Amino acid sequence: MVWKVIGGLLVLWLVVSVAGVLIKGLFWLAVIGGVLFVATAALGWAKDKKEIKP
Repeated sequence: MVWKVIGGLLVLWLVVSVAGVLIKGLFWLAVIGGVLFVATAALGWAKDKKEIKP
């Protein structure tokens, strides 16, 4: 369930970033989307590392 939420957020941030790049004047949207994408990916990676340890 958590992976579905993280995956959904990653897709959402990717869409927001692409929309920011494609629409002139919304560069800030691309920056925010990129930052949130990286943060969500890092959160998922950290959660994965936590679950692997016995």
